[in-house]
Amino acid sequence: MSENALKQQIQNLKKHNARLVRIARDARNKLSAALDGTGLCLWQLDVPSGKLIIFNRRWGAMLGYQPKALSAHFDVWREHLHEDDRQRVLDAFYDHLHGKTPFYEALHRMQHKNGTVTWVLDRGRVTDRDASGAPLKVTGTHIDMTKEKQYEEQLALLANHDPLTGLANRHALLQHFAELTLAGPLCVAFIDLDDFKAVNDPFGHRSGDELLIQLSQRLRAACPEGTVIGRLGGDEFVLLLPFELSSLLINSTAHSCLRAILSPFELDNGEASVGASIGIDEVQGGDDFVNALMRADRAMYHIKHTGKNGAAIGKILISLSPRHEETP
Repeated sequence: MSENALKQQIQNLKKHNARLVRIARDARNKLSAALDGTGLCLWQLDVPSGKLIIFNRRWGAMLGYQPKALSAHFDVWREHLHEDDRQRVLDAFYDHLHGKTPFYEALHRMQHKNGTVTWVLDRGRVTDRDASGAPLKVTGTHIDMTKEKQYEEQLALLANHDPLTGLANRHALLQHFAELTLAGPLCVAFIDLDDFKAVNDPFGHRSGDELLIQLSQRLRAACPEGTVIGRLGGDEFVLLLPFELSSLLINSTAHSCLRAILSPFELDNGEASVGASIGIDEVQGGDDFVNALMRADRAMYHIKHTGKNGAAIGKILISLSPRHEETP
């Protein structure tokens, strides 16, 4: 081959190589754009060195970092794993690396730069091994699951909590009741607000809602630890008190709740006051939630019929006003 022909062939090879580089760069840019559009981060780990190749920029962005602000290395990834999830995630990763599982998968939290948590669904598998079968490369994906986890938590909250006050709803009260009856003595308190309509009518339903929100906060502060506080709807509240009816905590809780309810409420458009009738009775063997609540409801009506603003603890009637305090 002549010198000129050899030079021409080298020139052609250079052009062909430059074309392949452009094609590869274009393909990588398209892959990166496509992955960014789906929220996926494609990664490949070189196992011996720990070096991570990140095929798009989602990895750093998920943690609040600019491109190249994080060194793409296995150790960096490990350091950003949430401390409560770290061991579980590493166990899952090494189980796959050692051939115990067909692939690696973990839903876990990573620590965001701003201190918040990013939920990540991480998947991968060994894609290259040496002659002895030892893993050389692992290829996988990350996907940001934070919004999905937040939505899941919101659904769980709605399923078990009153949307206005955040207190336990009827469904949650049933679950707590079943658990607490197995644990020991339990009392049920039924609270019905008096004169609540006198707030809704002149002030409006928005102010009525504001009062209920404030009241839920007061009840949390008034009740002893271990109490489950729930709202059945409207102006009806329920307390699950894990104590015997004769416990001093039952009496003190009734007084604390009455004071919390009877103190005036500062609303956006003025001051409002309501009263309360409370009935408390102890759960008996064989009681379900409905039966226990019905007895507490009957106790509450003793107060309704004797002047309101008081509590009936079994057959004992108490009130913040001196004219009550009797045994019928």
